Amino acid sequence: MSIGAALGLASAANVSGAWAWSSAGSIAGTDTVTDPFSVWDPVADEVAAKLLAEGAVPAVNRAWDSWVDNKDPLPAGLPDYLTDYLTQANRLPSWADPGLLAASEKLYKRLNSYLFVSESLGSGILSTVIPREARAVYWSAGGADMKNRAAKTFTFGYDLHSEEAWKPTGHFLVSANKTRLVHSVVRNLLVTSKRFMETADQPKPISNGDILITFHSVATVAHNNLKKWGIRLSAEEQAADLHAWQVALHLLGVQHQFIPATWSQAQSQADQMLWPVVAPTAEGISLAKTLLGYIEDPTLGLTKGFVNEMVRYLIGDKYADWLGLPSDWVSRALIRAAWPTYVAFREGLSPIAPDGIYLFDQFVRGVAMMFLNNGTSPTQTPITLPTGNRPGA
Repeated sequence: MSIGAALGLASAANVSGAWAWSSAGSIAGTDTVTDPFSVWDPVADEVAAKLLAEGAVPAVNRAWDSWVDNKDPLPAGLPDYLTDYLTQANRLPSWADPGLLAASEKLYKRLNSYLFVSESLGSGILSTVIPREARAVYWSAGGADMKNRAAKTFTFGYDLHSEEAWKPTGHFLVSANKTRLVHSVVRNLLVTSKRFMETADQPKPISNGDILITFHSVATVAHNNLKKWGIRLSAEEQAADLHAWQVALHLLGVQHQFIPATWSQAQSQADQMLWPVVAPTAEGISLAKTLLGYIEDPTLGLTKGFVNEMVRYLIGDKYADWLGLPSDWVSRALIRAAWPTYVAFREGLSPIAPDGIYLFDQFVRGVAMMFLNNGTSPTQTPITLPTGNRPGA
C-alpha cells in the first residue's frame, strides 16, 4: 500500500513535466502558473554567499547562540549586511492572524504527542524516499551527523508546535529565520560538491518547490494522520493548523503564490508535487538505516521489529520495502489494532486502555530522545550554519 492510499489521499497524479497548480489556490489569490522548482531565495542566498566568502560563519554562530526568544533583539557582532537582512526578515507578515496563531498554540498543546510521532518519525523516514531531499541531506554536513541534524530539524518543529510559539517568550520566529539561512548556506555549499552535483537535477538545491514538498511530507501527512486516527478537529482548529504553517512557509522564504490557501488546495498540490516523485536512493536508504538505529532501544522495549512496523504503519509498506525494513508480524498486529485505540484513550475519546499502552508510551519517549539532542535537552538544539559539506563530498 502506498502512503497516499494509507493516509486517505487522492490517488497521485502522474507528473506531466509541466507545473500545473494555479496560484488561484494560494494565499496570494492570483491566477498564474509558475514553477516553484525554478524559484529559490535570492536575497537570503546572497547574504549566505557573503558569509561564506568572508569566513564569517563561525563568528555568526557564536553571536547568535544567545538569540533564542522571539522578543530577543538581534545579537551584536553580526555583519552589517546580515543585520540589515534580519531586520527585514525577522517579523511576522502583515496578514498573520493573531487569533489563529493563538488557536494553533492551544491545538498543538493538545496534539503534541501524536504530531511528534507523525512528524518526527513518520515524516523523518518519509523524507528518505524523497530523492532530492535525501541527496541534499546526505551530502551536506548534517548528513554526516544525523542525530545532531535530526535534533536541529526537530527544534524547528518543536518551536512551531509549542504552546508559546508566537508569543514574545516563544522561539519560532528566531528558529524559522535561522533555518532559512541554513537553507541558503547549504545551497551555496552543495553546488561545490562534486558528489552531490553528479546526482543533481537542478542548478542548486532547496527550491521553493522542494520546501513545499517537505511541508506536505510533514504537515499534510500529519493532517491526514490525525483524521485517520479519529482525532476530532473543529473547522477553526484546522484553519489554525494551516495558518501556522502558512506563516512558517512565508518565514522560510516561500513565495505567497505557492502557499496553499486551504487544506483542499494543499492536498491538490501534494498530489502533483510529492507523491509522484518519491523513489528509493542509495543516500536515502543509508539515512533511514542511521535514523532508525537511533530509536531502537531494548531498555525501552523498542525492538527493531517494533520500530520497523511502526514505520510501516506510518509510511506504508511500499516505501518501507524500498528502505529494506524487515516485517515483524506480531508487532504489526499489535500496532494496527492498538495504536488508534491508544490515541483515542489519550484523547479522552475512549475509556478503554489498549493492550500495549506502556509500549506505546515508551515508543513516544524513545522518539523524543532521538530528536532531543541525544536526550540532553528538554526542548532545543542550537541551529547553526554549516561551513562545509559532508566530508568527501
